[in-house]
Amino acid sequence: MDFIVEVSARHAHVSQKDLEILFGEGYQLTEVKELSQPGQYLAKEKITIKKGDAVMERISILGPVRSASQVELSMTDCVKLKAKSVIRESGDLSGSEAVTLVGPNGSVDLPEGLIVAKRHIHMTPEDAEKFGVKDKQIVAVSVESEGRKLIFEDTIVRVNPTYALAMHIDTDEGNAAMVPRDGGKGKIVTIEA
Repeated sequence: MDFIVEVSARHAHVSQKDLEILFGEGYQLTEVKELSQPGQYLAKEKITIKKGDAVMERISILGPVRSASQVELSMTDCVKLKAKSVIRESGDLSGSEAVTLVGPNGSVDLPEGLIVAKRHIHMTPEDAEKFGVKDKQIVAVSVESEGRKLIFEDTIVRVNPTYALAMHIDTDEGNAAMVPRDGGKGKIVTIEA
């Protein structure tokens, strides 16, 4: 059984408190485009991120707001930013890199929050049953492409009734497998016990 493989470009998630520091009191994100995961969207607002003297501008924010702010980059982005690459699931920020978020109205120093997102597959419980997997299980996924078919091991399955079936990889991984902008196809080839 195939599923879509989507490339998730660099982005930030912000808390309401940090959003108001960056953009002003009472500020609300402006939705531009719905994403594949229900309730998730690309916001119009962009921020700058800093790590020491290294800067990356025009980083997209994904909404809605979260309980804690974080930045998700590729390994290549981390090299450019002179930051340690810490591979984590989204939301697992303990021990991750510090980074500064800069908006038009202010800045926020995050003591931790810069990660390289661990590749993952979003599934509903029904999807997980069809694929014979469980939440947090590790699988290997074969990603089809013209001339650069790859198998991505160490892919975590994330199961939640609110998810839509899709695998997410970062831009480095997407480029390595030549995944098209509108997504590629993947299938699970091995499941760890």
